[in-house]
Amino acid sequence: MNFNRNYLPDQELIHLYKNLLLPRLIEEKMLVLLRQGKISKWFSGIGQEAISVGATLALRNDEWILPLHRNLGVFTCRKMPLHKLFMQWQGNKEGYSKGRERSFHFGSREHYICGMISHLGPQLAIADGVALAYKLQKQNKVALTFTGEGGTSEGDFHEALNVAAVWDLPVIFIIENNGYGLSTPSNEQYHCEKLVDKAKGYGMDGVRIDGNNILEVYDTIKGVRKYCISNQKPYLIECITFRMRGHEEASGTKYIPTELFEEWLLKDPIKNYEAWLLNEKVLQNDAVEVIKSEIKNYIESELKLADRVSLMQPDTGEELTDVYARKSMGNKGCSVEVDVSINGNSEGSMQANANANPPSTTQPSDKISSPLSGERQGLRFVDAIKEALHQSMQQHPNLILMGQDIAEYGGAFKITEGFVQEFGKERVRNTPLCESAIVGTALGLGLEGFKSVMEMQFADFVSVGFNQIVNNLAKIYYRWGQNADVVIRMPTGGGVGAGPFHSQSNEAWFVHTPGLKVVYPATPEDAKGLLIAAINDPNPVMYFEHKALYRSISSNVSDGYYEVEIGKARQIQDGDDISIITYGAGVHWAIEYAQHHPEISFDILDLRTLSPLDYNAVKASVIKTGKVLILHEDTLTGAIGGEVSAWISQHCFEHLDAPIMRCASLDTPIPFNMELEKNFLAKSRLGEHVQKLLNY
Repeated sequence: MNFNRNYLPDQELIHLYKNLLLPRLIEEKMLVLLRQGKISKWFSGIGQEAISVGATLALRNDEWILPLHRNLGVFTCRKMPLHKLFMQWQGNKEGYSKGRERSFHFGSREHYICGMISHLGPQLAIADGVALAYKLQKQNKVALTFTGEGGTSEGDFHEALNVAAVWDLPVIFIIENNGYGLSTPSNEQYHCEKLVDKAKGYGMDGVRIDGNNILEVYDTIKGVRKYCISNQKPYLIECITFRMRGHEEASGTKYIPTELFEEWLLKDPIKNYEAWLLNEKVLQNDAVEVIKSEIKNYIESELKLADRVSLMQPDTGEELTDVYARKSMGNKGCSVEVDVSINGNSEGSMQANANANPPSTTQPSDKISSPLSGERQGLRFVDAIKEALHQSMQQHPNLILMGQDIAEYGGAFKITEGFVQEFGKERVRNTPLCESAIVGTALGLGLEGFKSVMEMQFADFVSVGFNQIVNNLAKIYYRWGQNADVVIRMPTGGGVGAGPFHSQSNEAWFVHTPGLKVVYPATPEDAKGLLIAAINDPNPVMYFEHKALYRSISSNVSDGYYEVEIGKARQIQDGDDISIITYGAGVHWAIEYAQHHPEISFDILDLRTLSPLDYNAVKASVIKTGKVLILHEDTLTGAIGGEVSAWISQHCFEHLDAPIMRCASLDTPIPFNMELEKNFLAKSRLGEHVQKLLNY
């Protein structure tokens, strides 16, 4: 191993040595604790320390890093208190994730470290978002993210590198090529000669280096950092190294040939660097022993501090309220507080809502803020959404719009037409067809205090960004207190003869995921007010907008900037015979049916928000009629109607005069032929369900 000091002074060389040694000695202690049963799992980075340490020390302390399992050196070089790290690894409440996450699945805004998730690939796109934020703010910074050679097989790797290259983002992508996935060798992972060659396919530069040579890693990344900043471009670095222990300790290493350990033991990053320092007279043997002794004493003293923590005492209320956040900041959006009012999914909170005196439900004109303004006469649903986006762009200079074809073309439904001329291409951004990467980019923007709205061209396409939404956006606040200030617009629904891949109702996928809010307006007024509220909300919001309503309905809408409260239903019509609880297109089906049957007194409730649900409004309607019909366009099985029905059965049973009916679309994919589609949709069976309830 050839070391080149590149004119580094002795003190800096010694500083590198100390930072290289610390994670190794911590790991050796962790393996002892694992055998003692004091920790449950450990992912060892022994043999790979030079990559984490060299990369972290080559960056500024206020530049975001996105590490993986074997990057302990990132955390120690950022001077995170070791006793708190021990608490994290032991699953204690005083750790960085309050005992909710394992090993390195956590982050710290204070230290500019974004925690990984087990899916490995998604953090790459988050780095894109951070780098985009730096670029927009004209800051001379880079984002740095790690992946393994196995991670390069994932679609997220392709998407993240492609977006970074197309958008000229200052991101450093590091591949830690240690030869194995869990047990899969590299020759079963890829067939190119070098992984760094993939850089050429994205139009970016790259280099392959010895990942065990601390000076080569440190010098390379310092130089690459300057390149990325001065050229505003990404860069790919492949670091060749070896994993000296198993994927995690339980998996062992029997699948690895013995001769590989013998070969790589000679390339140990610490022993080689230490020998070089001694040979160059930078350190003496006694100084080395003093350094090792000091570090070991530090580890033991920090471990004693960690051991003083009290046993975990679960607090159900805290667990529930820590799923969501509320705003407590200016435009930067860097700090959040828990929102104790929005969770209606727990048994306790549902019971509390059910037992409360039901207030009168929100009327059409009720808004959080009602500006002194005029009304737009006959504003279409699609125009209300456009107006909400336009006013929000004016209100929030840090709001970024992203989506396929949304700039000059104006989007598939022309909602953002004209925006790029007014707000510029930096804020109204056409994206490659990389749904997963753009969701991740939105989250990365949020790390730097930006707001973002991403348009899924059709709600059906969200499946290719599903992992980022349900595992990154939804969980990040609960995991380590970082909010995700992201709205995903979802053009949804049938009735337009678009077939099974452009007409699905998939809102129930996201209602099931704690940490997401799910909004589904039915009127232009609500479409505008709820979208503004969603953009102002620091939590991730899935905003569903029914395509068939875009240009088919209109109403008077305030021309001011206003919110409609998320989590509040709206009573459309007051009645005594049957409650129809619905949302989206179902609202208009219910109104139309009621108009054609004036002999029946319908109480029609528009949920408007599916997560959180307005249980007070649901109960109030049930009490009035005693007969409930839940109507929605989604298919029957697994849809939101089952959840509402179960809640009513449990909390309002004594008020029921008949079984709860659910009127839903068929449990089939949605067909293309218009006659088949009409037969598929719940609207075609609304009358028979009403009659069943009347006759009961």
